[in-house]
Amino acid sequence: MSSPREFVPIRIAVLTVSDTRKLEEDRSGDVLVGRIETAGHILADRKIIRDERDLIADQLRVWCKDASVDVIISTGGTGLTGRDVTVEAHRDVYEKQIDAFSTLFTMVSIKKIGTSAVQSRACAGVALGTYLFALPGSPGACKDGWDEILQHQLDYRHMPCNFVEIMPRLDEHLR
Repeated sequence: MSSPREFVPIRIAVLTVSDTRKLEEDRSGDVLVGRIETAGHILADRKIIRDERDLIADQLRVWCKDASVDVIISTGGTGLTGRDVTVEAHRDVYEKQIDAFSTLFTMVSIKKIGTSAVQSRACAGVALGTYLFALPGSPGACKDGWDEILQHQLDYRHMPCNFVEIMPRLDEHLR
């Protein structure tokens, strides 16, 4: 069944968290950029940041304050090792956490990688009217996160509800 709604392109920034990757070898970021553009959305910005909690949180805050960014998707740094601090940086920025995103991502991952999904700490939240999503650093995890969750929730035509339709109200407490 087709939706009576028109597609609404949104502006998405992509942040790759890595101590070693350069832009030309950032396969996970490439996966996200390709899917964002194929869906008809706008790539607002793209950066690579080292696995440093303050650097990650600072970049997230810059984009949250930028009116030309509606959504931030980060990839990398969501694991369990000592250098994996993306989740903590995201939570430093969130006003509200979207708990069900983590649950749904885990459900999707279980179908692909079985019990290894327990090691993922994918998370999501909202800050200053901007959605933030933290995905694991593998290209496969980025495909799963986009294909199974984000492409639907970031599409205004998706029914019965989606993130785009409530976007104008995310910062109503600040007005």
